Amino acid sequence: MTQSTVLESLNSFLKDDQISVDSETIDKLSADYYWYSPVLTEMLKDKKAEVVIFVESEEDIRNTLAYAAKARIPLTVRGSGTGNYGQSVPMEGGILLETTRMNKVLEVKKGSIHVETGVILGDIEKMLREQDQELCIYSSTFLEATSGGFFCGGSGGIGSIKWGNLWSGNVIEVKVITMEEEPRKLTITGDDLMRYLHGYGTTGVVSEVIFRTTERVNWMECIYSFKDLKNSIQFSVELAEDDKIDKRSISTAEWPLPSYFRPLKRKIKEDEHVVVLEVNEDSFDLIEQKAKALDGEIVYTNPSEKYHKKISLSNFTFNHVTLWALKADDTITNIQIQYDPDKYLEQIDLIKNKFGGEFLNALDLLKENGQLILSAIPLIPYTTEERLNEIMAFCEEIGVNVLDPHTIILEEGGWDKHIDKVVSAKRENDPHGLLNPGKINVNIYE
Repeated sequence: MTQSTVLESLNSFLKDDQISVDSETIDKLSADYYWYSPVLTEMLKDKKAEVVIFVESEEDIRNTLAYAAKARIPLTVRGSGTGNYGQSVPMEGGILLETTRMNKVLEVKKGSIHVETGVILGDIEKMLREQDQELCIYSSTFLEATSGGFFCGGSGGIGSIKWGNLWSGNVIEVKVITMEEEPRKLTITGDDLMRYLHGYGTTGVVSEVIFRTTERVNWMECIYSFKDLKNSIQFSVELAEDDKIDKRSISTAEWPLPSYFRPLKRKIKEDEHVVVLEVNEDSFDLIEQKAKALDGEIVYTNPSEKYHKKISLSNFTFNHVTLWALKADDTITNIQIQYDPDKYLEQIDLIKNKFGGEFLNALDLLKENGQLILSAIPLIPYTTEERLNEIMAFCEEIGVNVLDPHTIILEEGGWDKHIDKVVSAKRENDPHGLLNPGKINVNIYE
């Protein structure tokens, strides 16, 4: 099928400004933040869509999916493209369906907010806080990330130390459009959400999301500095485990990673490790006591009345640490791991003894069903893919859980426990295998 035929068909139900074959637009929107990984950069640098569609309504989605299914054209969905693993990269060309114009807030109630797929998380949070509510969790990239993108490509983030990950009841419902000649609109709730959550948009196109919300808290931000790495991590764990302390985010960065945080340069102490916090201001005195007991010193505070009015400290957590480091040294990459909460100090010792400064810890503490998760995105100078694999293999050997960030394959990146649910939904909703192809390794249509 020629490009002119495709454009003629798309123009029958879309406006001119909703369709683009401009090479610059295609190049920009066919990529996400996969360049964090040299491995993915080499793999994905030439992968591009053939046409970009900016959908503005559910009807646009439905018409586009119906047309693509009939014409057997691959289709990949994109929000703001803040993912790191090539989730929204079109592996087989075709149509890139861009969702940011679907940005309506449909309903706000006590305990929930109902939005279209392209609504930016930061806009949701701002609106809710003005109404004395807030999101339970949101991506650290909340100023750009869309609601649908977070659902399809995210997992946890700010708030996960208190409320768990996306699948811990923080998504109440989604609407999904199927990739068929006659698309169906599905309402997904409860256990069925696991067939779509973090599925890279391979099982249907999300058009609406209902997130759980909670009462607004007066959060303050602060940074503590420690001369000893273990003390900084122990401090983080003690805060995470103390239920008397209300917290929204706990992150630790090993020196010299804090030296890359340029906007905080005057606040960071040379050769010291930092703990970045968002906490209820009512918990501050107790936090101070714990810090002093471990020789920690507070070096920065942002009071609750200025929360999110300055640069947010969430910009120095999760994969933002990688971004700051890459701005200073483009040879850096990362891996993603989870330490054993009962053996983390021993595991850190083993890794540091073997790899030394080649392995720099950046930890974000979460809880899932009340259980502590020590999630880390260690930074590593990239030499070869073989060396990365060697480091990840050693981590696995000593009982550290590894989530490979250098693959586009869903189950290889840590979703293997849920892949059967994703596959069953894909068979039902995408019978021709056209949605975001190349992101699932198993043979779905055997």
